[in-house]
Amino acid sequence: MSDSLGRMSDFHLDVLKEVSNIGAGNAATSLSTLLGKAVDMRVSRVFPMPFNEIIEYVGGAERMILTVFVRIKGGISANMLYSMNLADARALVRHMTGATEEDGFSEMGLSVVHEVGNIMIGSYITALSDFLGFELIPTVPSLAVDMAGAILSFSLSEIGRSGDTAIVIDGALSLDGGALSGDGASHIFLLPDPESFDKIFQALGVAGNGDC
Repeated sequence: MSDSLGRMSDFHLDVLKEVSNIGAGNAATSLSTLLGKAVDMRVSRVFPMPFNEIIEYVGGAERMILTVFVRIKGGISANMLYSMNLADARALVRHMTGATEEDGFSEMGLSVVHEVGNIMIGSYITALSDFLGFELIPTVPSLAVDMAGAILSFSLSEIGRSGDTAIVIDGALSLDGGALSGDGASHIFLLPDPESFDKIFQALGVAGNGDC
């Protein structure tokens, strides 16, 4: 077990889930404005995970997924990944454009997923920034569509140079009252650099509370 993983208590995760719920609410508002439809985004759970378990968590190395990746700089340094399975991505594109993506994704379809991932990550970063009182600056988001092993191995090798623990945020997305994704079908992975874990909890005023 990594040091960061071992020091993260239920109390810390409760605080992060509160931040995640605010981020989800902001994302739902932005998506609703973009789509002109009622959107609900619910966070089902928030928990820590060693980053080398992420590939299996999203369905294994050969599962096709879409990801949006950003690097965060400023008050803390971290990487963030938004991951969505192909079925939900196709449903999302259909809801937004009326187009059906079958064998692959059109340029428009990829643009839709890219924008949604950008909104999801941006909303979470804004909520985290407000709670921490830090300015957080994301890089330009990058989109990839491939097998999980191919996409994540590179991203995780870069992440592994700085940290080894992810905070997993699982969510369910609904449009006009109909579920687009089940619990955990949509994931955000927040991977702070090691020193940023302490900065996060100190800024929240909960450093040491509930330590294991």
